[in-house]
Amino acid sequence: MTSTLTALLYLGLYLSRTISTQKQILSKPIIWAKPDFMIPKGMRVLILCQGTPEAIEYQLYFEGHLSAQQSPKQLGRRNIAMFRIPAMTPLTAGQYKCIYRSKELWSNPSDPLDLVVTEMYDTPTLSVHPGPEVTSGKNVTFYCRLGTATNKFFLLKEGRSGRPQHRYGNTQVEFPMGPVTTAHRGTYRCFGSYNSHAWSFPSEPVKLLVTDVGDTSLAPTEHTSFSDLWDLDLLTTEAEFQQDLALWDHTAQNLLRIGLAFLVLVALMCLLAEDRLWRKRAQEKANRTSSQERRRRFRTQRRLDK
Repeated sequence: MTSTLTALLYLGLYLSRTISTQKQILSKPIIWAKPDFMIPKGMRVLILCQGTPEAIEYQLYFEGHLSAQQSPKQLGRRNIAMFRIPAMTPLTAGQYKCIYRSKELWSNPSDPLDLVVTEMYDTPTLSVHPGPEVTSGKNVTFYCRLGTATNKFFLLKEGRSGRPQHRYGNTQVEFPMGPVTTAHRGTYRCFGSYNSHAWSFPSEPVKLLVTDVGDTSLAPTEHTSFSDLWDLDLLTTEAEFQQDLALWDHTAQNLLRIGLAFLVLVALMCLLAEDRLWRKRAQEKANRTSSQERRRRFRTQRRLDK
């Protein structure tokens, strides 16, 4: 019985520590910019940070330093804080992160948001060789050229294509690509830059048309804007997924609490049962002792009577 109670107590202690650890975990928030992460000089931009529904305070960090604090707004199922930048400049371009607070706990930082100011320098030119119409399996090269010397170039594909490619160079760089497939179809632009957060005007768009062998269609993929790189619906889906994970964490914590309460109840019942058994055995021992004492006295009395 003692070993069983010890095992139950150790298990209860483990569950208690597990609950305490889980209570310290908050899913990290999601951060994005509207209308885009690339903003022309002088234009307004809105930085949005989304945490769990229980978030009560948000903080925005710029280049590792606290920049602003904001209370959240409830937009449907979404808990979001909005941080406004009235005019984009090189001083407001850089890396942003956000965190949020739920009760007394702070979340981990969001993934970084690199906010870029554009239209800072001359306009580059973009071309593709051997040409804008190729068959799948071929190699192509994009050439981005800027009249004034710079040190870094970026190539972006419009639509949901991920982060931009970059190359280092002075006035011209090459972006080799291939063997290409129909997935490379689309509209491309390039930028010149002296740093990662201050870019030139965008080049004129270049459409790359890729056909499969035997396919006569040269239609490009459906056009979507640069803002689709950080599409709100996709971010909402990711946020809802994280919120579902948070809900699952709360459910797991509740189940662990119920399990711990059950173990405590079992331990108490075992203690009560053991105490009752001990009392019963003590009473039986006392009864036997009393009976033996009465028999001893009876025998002693008989001997005295004789």
